[in-house]
Amino acid sequence: MTSRKKSAGKEEYIQPVINIGMVGHVDHGKTTLLERLSGKWTDTHSEEIKRGITIRLGYADVVFRKCPKCGEFTTEDAHCEPTEFLRKVSFVDAPGHESLMATMLSGATIMDGALLLIAANEECPQPQTREHLMALEVIGVKNIIIVQNKVDLVSEERATKNYGQIRDFIKDTSFKDAPIIPLSAQYRLGVGPLIQAIEEFIPTPKRDLDKDAMFFVARSFDINKPGTKITSLVGGVLGGAIKQGRLRKGDDIEIRPGFEFEEKNQKVRKSIHTKIASIRTGGIDVEEAVAGGSLGILTTLDPFVVKSDKLTGSVVGHPGKLPPVWDSFDFEVHLLKRVVGLKEDLIVEPIKMNEPLMLNVNSAATVGMVTEVKKDRISCKLKIPVCAEKGSRVTISRRITNRFRLIGYGIIK
Repeated sequence: MTSRKKSAGKEEYIQPVINIGMVGHVDHGKTTLLERLSGKWTDTHSEEIKRGITIRLGYADVVFRKCPKCGEFTTEDAHCEPTEFLRKVSFVDAPGHESLMATMLSGATIMDGALLLIAANEECPQPQTREHLMALEVIGVKNIIIVQNKVDLVSEERATKNYGQIRDFIKDTSFKDAPIIPLSAQYRLGVGPLIQAIEEFIPTPKRDLDKDAMFFVARSFDINKPGTKITSLVGGVLGGAIKQGRLRKGDDIEIRPGFEFEEKNQKVRKSIHTKIASIRTGGIDVEEAVAGGSLGILTTLDPFVVKSDKLTGSVVGHPGKLPPVWDSFDFEVHLLKRVVGLKEDLIVEPIKMNEPLMLNVNSAATVGMVTEVKKDRISCKLKIPVCAEKGSRVTISRRITNRFRLIGYGIIK
């Protein structure tokens, strides 16, 4: 199988086997830590570089290894002697800024586990720290590790106080037993213990490779550089993760809900049919990819169709094998007791008729207008249709103080 290779006498997987999210409050060190682990700076968008924050989802693959002589966990090929391959993982770098919560929620649906970064030089919890932890809980991410970053900026006494604040913060959540790893991403201190904790507390999930393939699109883009000759142009690229099943080079695929067209003066979406030209994962082209870490699919689509994340939120699979597309849906509602992401304590009020809500399902974000309200169930008309199975989890956010704030989740009925 081309998703594996031999290295130092041991078989290694080329494709990452798991997606791990990097989440937390803005400027707590997510992108810096990922650069220390992978050697890749994921903030490459021009606005990200200018503002110094993550705006879009970033990705990087990392191979975890262990030194057989001293037992150190590392990402290096050699330590005291050549290191042993453990597994390859994909990291998803999610934005921490409150105005980009929809992007974080969309990215969280492809996460099998997460690192929640908390800066030791600030009081805990910060508003988005609380919101991101609640988002992971609502979406159903079970395994997280808390990274107490920037310990190099504080005294031992201050670090100990911050550690206590973190423990107090998580004690009433489902993550009360999550490990807390003190670390300095800036100086690579604590990276070894962090890798060890990931290996121990975030296992690779069991995947059902025999189910119909389902690939969640988290990014879509054109990789052709300006001035490329027509004969050298390549098709559009879809980035994301396979949730179940497998895809192969040469497969015919369908993309739902598809591309927006104008028909009879009305905007409609139609599913797109195309072919997989190549699959790239772990920095290498492969013949086949299975459910696991992030990957890129090169298609035969006109690059215009995919550029600037136009197909983000879509679902890819084999023709006729995908879930339905919803222009509206009913869902069972589970509201939180209090709004998260605010400094003040605000009770979540019941959902009202004609209220606009931000809804995240799979990797899609849309706005739903409430058309019917029952006891524990509501109906919404969607501004942008979504492709999803019945039983899918939907995160619900409400506009409060000019921002959409997480208030609960629903189950599509």
